[in-house]
Amino acid sequence: MGEKMPIKILVALVALLIGTPATDAVSEPSDSLASPESFASIADPAARSAAMFVELGKVLTSPRCVNCHPAGDHPHQGEQGRLHQPPVERGADGHGLPAMRCSICHQQANFDPAGVPGHPEWQLAPREMAWEGKTLAQICAQIKDPKRNGDRSLEALVHHIGTDTLVGWAWAPGFGRKPAPGTQQEAGALAEAWVKTGAVCPN
Repeated sequence: MGEKMPIKILVALVALLIGTPATDAVSEPSDSLASPESFASIADPAARSAAMFVELGKVLTSPRCVNCHPAGDHPHQGEQGRLHQPPVERGADGHGLPAMRCSICHQQANFDPAGVPGHPEWQLAPREMAWEGKTLAQICAQIKDPKRNGDRSLEALVHHIGTDTLVGWAWAPGFGRKPAPGTQQEAGALAEAWVKTGAVCPN
């Protein structure tokens, strides 16, 4: 416990130096997600599948996801998706440069006194998984492609969305951040239903 305190003090000082914009202090309930059952009235399976992905897209295009799936090598932060401060880069393994690793500030869990998010596996999504600036149809095609989704099958993708704890951070992001819509369980259920109905992408 005593060994971790200097790191927490450092993180708090960094947060004070860079500031936490008042506009980002929005720890409010997330928007809800429709259940797979609510799409039963859409008779055509392909149309139903695409509609469920559009609903799942509320999560995928939220700041909690897009900030860590940037188009370049710099993560974003906040509700407006501004560039991360202090300025950091992806690095060879997605965990930052040797002199500024993600884990220096991002510890095992959120550190709310300084507004710093945390998770044991904190990192930037791989370049091939970037979807900042893409349409929902483009994101859909991308996450179905093993070459651009971390070499995951559709079934593994459902697991990733519905149970992965790093993905789950999006629904418990700590002070000053709006959670992703719904819950991780609801997002996982939508992903599973989307796959079972053919994993059809919207236009």
